[in-house]
Amino acid sequence: MGKKMKAVQEKVERRKEYSFEDAIGLIKESSFVKFDETVDMAVNLGIDAKKTDQMVRGAIVLPHGIGKKVRVIVFAKGEKEKEARDAGADNAGAEDLIEKIQQGWLDFDKAVATPDIMGLVGKLGKILGPRGLMPNPKLGTVTFDLAKAVKEIKAGKVEYKTEKAGVIHVPIGKVSFDKKKLVDNAMAIIESIIKAKPPTSKGKYLKRVAVSSTMGPGVKVDVNSLTAAK
Repeated sequence: MGKKMKAVQEKVERRKEYSFEDAIGLIKESSFVKFDETVDMAVNLGIDAKKTDQMVRGAIVLPHGIGKKVRVIVFAKGEKEKEARDAGADNAGAEDLIEKIQQGWLDFDKAVATPDIMGLVGKLGKILGPRGLMPNPKLGTVTFDLAKAVKEIKAGKVEYKTEKAGVIHVPIGKVSFDKKKLVDNAMAIIESIIKAKPPTSKGKYLKRVAVSSTMGPGVKVDVNSLTAAK
């Protein structure tokens, strides 16, 4: 372990649960690398991740964005393709774009599609699915309102989904953001996750929350103070 990392870890009391503002402040103070790190939040939920009816997923436009340029492609034809390009899509098309991806091109972060073309896009399931890039109507990425979809993604729309252990990992911004922006973004996500609580989930729903930067240690958050703040 490097001296800088060791010094950072000594600042964080492993067993202590911090208020969200204090946790974010600690993350910002502890950053020692030259690049602008992403700040991530991990939320452990009281669900049975093996049950499909307890899957928690959603999407939300963060109040202050994520501090990253997002490359968006759109699967569409004719006037809809033009609408997508006019809205700021980095690439748009139908068969030609699908073929390009089949040949190995993956220079994008998000994909949107119109409903009428999903039959063709389905050919890319094995390529896009494992990478979390497949358009999904539940996340607003299969739609005829392409202008809205593209602009929301560009503005900082993030998607979240529970993993096998019932944990959600989601970015809340950059270390360079001021504390209030990071807290605002995090609280917006927490509120969205609470609204997405499955009816079949019993007991404590928000079990544990932690924040961390790309290179920094995880900082535990006091869940009770978090829900009270919400």
